[in-house]
Order: sequence, then structure tokens, then C-alpha cells
Amino acid sequence: MCGILVVVNKTRAVDVKKIENAGKLMQHRGPDCFGLNIISNNVVMTHNRLAIIDLNNRSNQPFVKNDLCLVYNGEIYNYKELIKEHDLKTNTASDTEVLLLMYEKYKEACLDYLNGMFGFAVYDLKKKELFVARDRLGVKPLYFSKTRDGIVIASEIAPILELIDDKSVDDFGIRQYRKLRMTVKGDTVYKNIKFFPAGHYYSSGCFHKYWDIDFSPKEPPSDEQLKALIIDACRIRKRADVAVGSYLSGGLDSTILSYILKPEFTWTVGFEQLNEFMWASLANRQLNSKHIQIIVSEEEFISTAEKMIKKRKEPLCVPNEVLIYLMTRKVKTENTVVLSGEGADELFWGYDRIFKWAEKADQLQIEDFDKYYCYGSEADDEVIDYAISGLPGYNPLEKIAYFFQVHHLHGLLRRLDNSTMLCSVEARVPFTDYRLVEMMAGTSFLWKMNGTVKLPLKRVFEDLIPKSIIERNKVGFPVPLDSIFRNKYKKVKKPFDKWASFNIETLIKELT
Repeated sequence: MCGILVVVNKTRAVDVKKIENAGKLMQHRGPDCFGLNIISNNVVMTHNRLAIIDLNNRSNQPFVKNDLCLVYNGEIYNYKELIKEHDLKTNTASDTEVLLLMYEKYKEACLDYLNGMFGFAVYDLKKKELFVARDRLGVKPLYFSKTRDGIVIASEIAPILELIDDKSVDDFGIRQYRKLRMTVKGDTVYKNIKFFPAGHYYSSGCFHKYWDIDFSPKEPPSDEQLKALIIDACRIRKRADVAVGSYLSGGLDSTILSYILKPEFTWTVGFEQLNEFMWASLANRQLNSKHIQIIVSEEEFISTAEKMIKKRKEPLCVPNEVLIYLMTRKVKTENTVVLSGEGADELFWGYDRIFKWAEKADQLQIEDFDKYYCYGSEADDEVIDYAISGLPGYNPLEKIAYFFQVHHLHGLLRRLDNSTMLCSVEARVPFTDYRLVEMMAGTSFLWKMNGTVKLPLKRVFEDLIPKSIIERNKVGFPVPLDSIFRNKYKKVKKPFDKWASFNIETLIKELT
């Protein structure tokens, strides 16, 4: 939806012009309006708006009401229900006002009522207090840096780098990226910049967890309950005053979402000699949307990846992030919102190889996690131990389930948000609806994977989508890294190692 920047100093006045310039580095996240509120010599909030719900200027931000100032990135999908259920008196048609009124009424307890994706900050003008929160699974990005003067919070890393003194790269974060293709536990590749933790809020200078996943054993839902909840998760994500489209790769997850949404436009992307166009076209025969296929060249891939790394000031998590970006540039010509299938594999254990191992394993061992999960080929037991230590659960299966739902998914959501918002398009992910996560957590291995990967999902939608899609084997999002880097990193054997080296070298060159 947007990009936010909040600067709170304790010991010296802020540099407003510098903050304004930093905030405008995120104009791609919100090209429709840039707002800035100088609350005091020590507090400034900026906002880049991508108008999606209530396109009227009355819903621009920073949004001030009743001595509260809000900047907000995301969507509260159940905002219409909240108005009725909590008797809210609104002057706009936006979820922004609803969010502020819910906070005013319930303070941090408002988070229990919100169904959405968000990173937001509220400053109390009377009490001079800052409250910040991020959604349960971290669908929307939020970063922070604690400085000697106070705290800087933003939707992206680039504006924070403009405002802090310590910009040093974290070697351990780089090692995490090389091994896991992401950083975990709030780390980034910078020593002094962290992820704001998902499912947490910040108040009175401290972080507090307000939500977590309970994997205690439970009975699975009925097919009717599961189907109804997935359909409802899509229903509330249709809410927009702009056109909503859908990615359609021809895989199970995107096909289900597209068939529920029935958008006018669907989109897919690939290379000329490596793509899923046949499957996407097959899925679309009954859907009959205006289906657009985007072909990417290897040369375009390299040049685009370089630009994205330089813009983000981070390495790209997954190679197909570049494809999503190039596809979404075309999406923007027709849609400002698009549905995507992230989260389904984490809910329904689509990564069958590692989940089948975890179900049989007695202990979660470093060497096994390296074999079944890790991407980089260079040994780094310290990174793996850091990633898997402290995972909740009584057995390896529960621990792996938690890792995928919390850490692995977070990396995929960063891929999606970064590549879509760079095009001023908002991606919505119905399979990350917290109600679905709570429904699925703790259901049995056999119910999810009794001889067939993602069996419940296939079963409940077998009457809706083509049989050939139901029976299709899961495939990844193909990128021919060996071919792309055939003239570079010739001594590096593993494709991901080439990709990681390319990202790190490009980033370090940009920073120096």
C-alpha cells in the first residue's frame, strides 16, 4: 500500500530536509501522495501513499485525529466489519481511519481484532509516546535502527541508511544469506539495521509479542470449513477501489486463487525456453481471463537484478524475484492490486522432501538441515545452528513446521513485497490469513500428506479447478542460473552460490 518513515530523537533536533529526502526514496511504494508531519523538533513522520481504498485526499497520511498521528503501510481487510462490530464513527471510507479509531479505543489490544497486513506507527501528540506494530506473519516489511539519539523506523532499508551513522555490513548476516538465501531472527546484512519482529508491537521503548503460532495437536477442520475459510480470505482481499488481478502460473495455489477471484486479468512470466506458459494457458481455459504472458531474456534478467539490488540496498532473496518484478511492471498497466499464492506451501507442507524427513527424524541435526534445506554449498554449521536453535516444538516435525511458517515464509514475503511495490503494485496473499494459519497449525502429518502432497487443498477444490492442475507435480519457479552466469563464476559449481556471489558483489560495490 505505502511506505512509512518515522524518526524519533531524544537528545537533538531532527534534520527535517534530510528526513524528507530519505522518505522520498520510497516514492515507488506510494506515488499518489507524499506526506510529512513535523510533530516537534524531535519527531517527524513521512508517508508515501499508494491509493487503494478510499482514493479521496481525505485519507492521505500522516493521518491525524483526536491528538493521534498515524502512518501506515498495508491493508486492514476486515475494516468494514470492525466499523459495525465496534460502533466506530468514521468520516472517511478508508481502513486507515478505522485503524486509528481501533487504536484509540483499545490501544495495543486492537491488534487482536485486525485481519490484515500492516506496519504502522501512531504518535500520541499529548503523551508524546510512540506505538509501532507489525502484522502477525510479517507480510508487510518494517525495519528499525536504534541510534544514540533515538530510533528510526521505515518500510525499507534505503531511507534508514540515509539517516544513520553506522552503515557497516554485518559479516554474519552475509554468511546467513550465502547459506540460507535470507537472514533470520530479525537480522539484516547491516549491523545496525534490524527487521521489526513480526507479531510484535513497540511501546515505551520495548518490544512485546502479541501473537505466535501454537502447534499443539488438534483435530483438522472439515473440508467445508477449510474451503469456506480460504474463499473468505480471498473475498476480503478483493476489497479495493482499484482493479484487482491475479498471478496465474498454472500451479495449484495461483490457480485456486484465480478461480475464486475471477479477475479480468491474469499474469504469468518466464523465459522463452523455460516457463510454465502451457500450464497457465491450460488453467485459463475455463477461467477465461485476459491472460498476459511476459517473456524475459537472460540479459534483461542480469541488468534488472543489478538495478533492484542497488535500489533496495539488499541482496535479492530468490532469483525469481527479478521475474516477479518484470511481470509486475506489466501488471501495473491494468491492476494496482494482485493476488499471489505465497503461504500455501507452508500451510500444507508442499515442501514434501524436508517434511517427510522431519516426520521420521528423532532429532533436528545440523547436517540433516544442511542436506534437506540449505541453499549454499559452503559449510557453515554456526549459521545453521543459529537458524534452528530455539525453535519451539517437541519433535523435528513441529520445529520444521515452525521454521517454514515463520522464517522461510518471511523470506518469500520479502521477495514478493519488494518486487511488487517497486512497481507501485500491492500484492495480497490469502494463504497468509492468520485464521488459516491457526486452523492448520497442529493438524496431523497424515491429514496433510497421506501419500499426496497438499492433499486437503487438492481435495476441497477438485470441483473448482481443472483435474490436470490437481494432478500436476509441484515445480519451482524456474530460473536458468547456470546459463545466465555461464560466463561468470565458472569455478563455482552450485547455481545458488553463483547467484549469492553476484548479489553480494553488486551490493558491496554499490555501498563503496
